Amino acid sequence: MAPAFLVTHSGGFHADELLSSVILTRLFPNAKIVRSRSPEWITPAEDRIIYDVGGLYDAGRRIFDHHQRGAPLRDDGQPFSSFGLIWKHYGRDYLAASNLPEAHIEAVHTSFDGSFVLPVDLVDNGALSPATAGQLAGLTLPALLETLKPVFDETDPDAEDRSFHEALAIARSFVEARISKSAAKLRAETMVEQAIERAGQGRILELPMGMPFRPAVVKAGADHLLFVVHPRGNDWTLTGIRRADEGFDLRADLPASWAGLTNADLEAACGVKGATFCHNGRFIAAAKTREAALAMAQLAVNEALALGLPA
Repeated sequence: MAPAFLVTHSGGFHADELLSSVILTRLFPNAKIVRSRSPEWITPAEDRIIYDVGGLYDAGRRIFDHHQRGAPLRDDGQPFSSFGLIWKHYGRDYLAASNLPEAHIEAVHTSFDGSFVLPVDLVDNGALSPATAGQLAGLTLPALLETLKPVFDETDPDAEDRSFHEALAIARSFVEARISKSAAKLRAETMVEQAIERAGQGRILELPMGMPFRPAVVKAGADHLLFVVHPRGNDWTLTGIRRADEGFDLRADLPASWAGLTNADLEAACGVKGATFCHNGRFIAAAKTREAALAMAQLAVNEALALGLPA
């Protein structure tokens, strides 16, 4: 049966039960959040899901705590927080309820777990310190969510519950945005794969719109591709392809003679009518039309090959 209550602890809140609440309230929107440590609430019953409190982990009885001796561990030995446990058992249902295609659910579940859920688990258990982020420590998501707690001398007895629900809305926006980005990357991957197939052994990848393309290019082993062309609003752009996830080193730079030029100066330098802009860093250029962008791309390919890139 669907739970009538979602039970977590009272008092100060942390990222793990907030983010768990994001998942559970999406799946059970009619359930009431109860923040309590009273035995009558934190004892398993058919009408509730209990998380981050209660001293037990028993998915069958719908209680998901991680503070007890013998607390659950991931297969690799890393600790769960309540968020990790809730994501393990309810994450796929959450993704289905978010209208992800069934074929994408497992991939998004796994990637979100590793990149978003696990760090929260580790921080909550003291296995990872935000201090490892250096000056950005206070800007990590767990730290930011905790800044939403009431100050120590707040006298309103409802302040903690009110702050919890305000923080819940903010936490929800981060989860939904991250899931949306992951889903979009998978949609883009399919479109890029189709474009790679159309490009064949050509050096230019033409896409129907701007989208993440490098992961699909790497996955396809399309090492021959040098530049990407796609429409952008009322013009077209031409970009290079980074060699690695980090850094700005490209497989091929745009011609040095184009760097920093615009409009008539750029048209004169490249000989393409409609060329409008080339960044001084030579990683992106723009043109008025598709034909102009493709012509610029071909010139950039020709120069790259002339400078010694493999034919």
